[in-house]
Amino acid sequence: MNEATKNLGLTANARTVLEKRYLTRNEEGKVIETPEELFMRVAGHVASADALYGKSEGDVGAVAEEFYDLMTSLRFLPNSPTLMNAGKKLGQLSACFVIPVDDSMDSIFDAVKCAAIIHKSGGGTGFSFSRLRPNGDVVGSTKGVSSGPISFMTVFDVATEAVKQGGTRRGANMGILRVDHPDIMEFITCKDHNQKLNNFNISVGLTEAFMAAVETNSEYELLNPRTRKVIKKLKAREVFETIVKQAWKNGEPGIVFLDRINASNPTPSLGDIESTNPCGEQPLMAFESCNLGSINLAMMVENGEPAWQQIKDTVWKAVHFLDNVIEVNKYPLEQIEKTTKANRKIGLGVMGWADMLIQLNIPYNSEKALKLAEEVMGFIQTEGRLASSALAEERGPFPNYDNSIYYGEMMVRNATVTTIAPTGTLSIIAGCSSGIEPLFAVSYVRNVMEGTKLIEVNPYFETYAKAADMWSRELMEKIAEKGSLHDFKEFSDEVKSIFLTAHDITPTDHVKMQAAFQKHVDNAVSKTVNFSNSATTKDVEEVYMLAHKTGCKGVTVYRDGSRDSQVLSTKKEAPAQQEVHQKSKLLPKKRPSVIKGVTRLMKTGCGNLYITINEDENGRPFEVFTNIGKAGGCASSQAEAIGRLISLSFRSGIEQDEIVKHLKGISCHQPSWHDGGRVMSCSDAIAKAIEKYHPHSHGPEKGDKGNGKSKDRAEMLIGACPECGGTVEHEGGCAVCHACGFTKCG
Repeated sequence: MNEATKNLGLTANARTVLEKRYLTRNEEGKVIETPEELFMRVAGHVASADALYGKSEGDVGAVAEEFYDLMTSLRFLPNSPTLMNAGKKLGQLSACFVIPVDDSMDSIFDAVKCAAIIHKSGGGTGFSFSRLRPNGDVVGSTKGVSSGPISFMTVFDVATEAVKQGGTRRGANMGILRVDHPDIMEFITCKDHNQKLNNFNISVGLTEAFMAAVETNSEYELLNPRTRKVIKKLKAREVFETIVKQAWKNGEPGIVFLDRINASNPTPSLGDIESTNPCGEQPLMAFESCNLGSINLAMMVENGEPAWQQIKDTVWKAVHFLDNVIEVNKYPLEQIEKTTKANRKIGLGVMGWADMLIQLNIPYNSEKALKLAEEVMGFIQTEGRLASSALAEERGPFPNYDNSIYYGEMMVRNATVTTIAPTGTLSIIAGCSSGIEPLFAVSYVRNVMEGTKLIEVNPYFETYAKAADMWSRELMEKIAEKGSLHDFKEFSDEVKSIFLTAHDITPTDHVKMQAAFQKHVDNAVSKTVNFSNSATTKDVEEVYMLAHKTGCKGVTVYRDGSRDSQVLSTKKEAPAQQEVHQKSKLLPKKRPSVIKGVTRLMKTGCGNLYITINEDENGRPFEVFTNIGKAGGCASSQAEAIGRLISLSFRSGIEQDEIVKHLKGISCHQPSWHDGGRVMSCSDAIAKAIEKYHPHSHGPEKGDKGNGKSKDRAEMLIGACPECGGTVEHEGGCAVCHACGFTKCG
């Protein structure tokens, strides 16, 4: 493997993401691993499973070499927990889990405990709250009344906020409620103002009976899950329209078609599937986990055609890899290990789909692209099952194989083989487009050290532009402002049709592509259907109906700018206030003789920085003092100067968020690591201390571990990355920043 390490084709952005999120660090937060060593660690650990099936040490070493080449060639990458934890003490390698929530206090709080353990290990969790009795229903043991599933969801949300995932990832949840639950209307609107349940994605579980009632404009029944008796009836279309309105408003809830999911349940005799993982692509039974990985289709093109033999070779090795992960995984709960090994579900998917289409000169929104999608995914599905069957011959089928009706006479090692997952940070590492999404931008701005901004250009477009003698930094900067070629007359319609972005594609075309892949996927497909800001609720409704008609198992929509409106609407008076400030001289408030506040320690590259924040009589931040424990000199004087200017700003009425925005992310030559987060400079440390300061609380908000990554912060809600300030794109059923690799879903 030593010779191969010289040839890693990682981009600078990929290496940055690996260093920031994946490479091993020591107790001081210093990176002590190279990307090459990471892939060696993962390959060796995953290959060790072969020893359990009689392979010699030499054979295991050869498999490790094979897995190393598979990853370092960027033809395949496993899900993030595997890259982060394989071969390390934590050893939890699965991305997604489903935990049951039954109708009792014991079950509810057992589920909270299980979720906390899973989040700490680096996984995401899905729950169905459909078994919980509705709000106002009788509680037999106390003769009181139930508060309903939504109130208990807040307990899960708070617990998630309090847990830091393995030091590198925050917890993420999926909450599902059946459409026939009596509390369904409250559930549909539970995230109306983005002020709670921020650690949850929510989806309504739609049934075929409900969809039929929508189409016929008739009523459907709500059932008490405790008694299974009909409580009342609702007009299906009114409920459906409420779902549509909320999704149009802020992207949630999503929808999942539960009956369709269970129609492809490989082990129906063991029970129904009630929930999915956080991004919706992995339906799982209670206490199941799944290991995911993605093939990079951008690497699978030869002579203007898909490289079928290379795809086949990659699929077979990837299935072997993912099956091995099941063996070497350290499961967070014994029950999860038992269920996972009984069904051995894996989820092999793809990334770089848009890149493949560009190389083949096929427009993303064409019939030819849809046909190729079915052909490519059908090929991967077939070869994946054949690879799983070959493993079954060698190692035996999954233990619950006798309960399966899915594969007919084909004996397989894995109950499911394929899934299309979001590939946020993985696609950055691989240097390709995300999942099966279109390009998110032809050109965009990436923030790097010292506040420098780099223009990142899609490599295929860069090659085209240079060959056509159309390359200039000025033009690339203009394209970066728009992201798309749509408004640029310099390019022909043919070129524009090849380099399409997510916002150049109609919502209908998004759904058609999702449906094309779903035809040959065991599990489900994670994809975002993007709408322009001007889209109507009718547009969203049509997409939902089309998704149902074309065989999708669920759908997530995002209307551009919809999640900023809630937050930004509270700041509409700001321009008027600014105008007043401009017309009159600002005089800072006088300091009272007695003032109270709190001092926070932040570790910086210049030493321990003590930051004191005092507040005025109204509980607003009023002044900042700083003291550096050891540095003195220039560093001390600069910190004092920053503190004085911040104090002047506070006393002049400048908002806390504005000060944080301008200071956070400023970097120096000597960054540090503090409480699980990177501190770029003294300025950055002061900004993060102010950001975590909550008036009257004299301490950080519950669940805030001091790294500035609390996901309910305004920056996350309004579409700006909470780590680098870049634009957050909604794709693959999640939110991801391509500038630094941050992803909301972990």
